[in-house]
Amino acid sequence: CIMQILAKRLKELREERRIYQRELAEILGMSFRGYQNYETGQSEPKLATLIVLADYYQVSIDYLAGRTDAPDFQAVKTEE
Repeated sequence: CIMQILAKRLKELREERRIYQRELAEILGMSFRGYQNYETGQSEPKLATLIVLADYYQVSIDYLAGRTDAPDFQAVKTEE
């Protein structure tokens, strides 16, 4: 399920960077509980939030959503 993959990847990325959920919620300008719900799969972020998260972690939205296992944004970028 996409929600479970997204939740898992958000948690993994956050923990790799050793930041707390509360810190990330502040960066996103949202409540702690709101962000926590993303990592537990109880709610899904809107597209604008997904873009901010992908930019913050420097990964693609496709990686966050589980459409690719390549976290490096450059690796999945198409030629222009």
